Amino acid sequence: IDTGTLMPVKNGELLRSSVYGIRKGLQGNPGELQGDFLKSPEVIGEIYWNTAFGVFGKINKNYMSEITGRKYPVGTRSMVREGPATILSNIHGEEVEEFTVEIQKIARKNLSGPKSMIIKITDPRLLSETGGIIQGMSGSPIIQNGRIIGAVTHVLVNDPTKGYGIFIETMLGMN
Repeated sequence: IDTGTLMPVKNGELLRSSVYGIRKGLQGNPGELQGDFLKSPEVIGEIYWNTAFGVFGKINKNYMSEITGRKYPVGTRSMVREGPATILSNIHGEEVEEFTVEIQKIARKNLSGPKSMIIKITDPRLLSETGGIIQGMSGSPIIQNGRIIGAVTHVLVNDPTKGYGIFIETMLGMN
């Protein structure tokens, strides 16, 4: 992150992990989730490459049956509106929780970049515990009107209550 250079990835493994601590984000100092791989690290997938749009890979088929939670239909960028939304994120243990956010701006001209929208954390508990968006929350899905519309990509260092999101269409290569 210090060099601004994207680290090339030849291959890698996807492992289960657990969050055990939070360093709260402050103005000018982004916080972070602190976690560790589980005691018996089981490889649950492979990582193929790292891009400006995220890390890409594939989850092993035999692990898919263990994934719990709701499936969301894809919301295209034309469906995204300024206003209320939620993010799904893990800030304690292995539990994924839903937190309220507000989509404040949509970059309709920057359709293929990782900064497609500006989101602001509005959830009082998330603000209290993390100060907003912190390192380790990248990739948290953004949900609006029952659809997955994108994912969190960056925090605004001067205001950790705000950050950027990318359209799910861009991540899926649909544009």
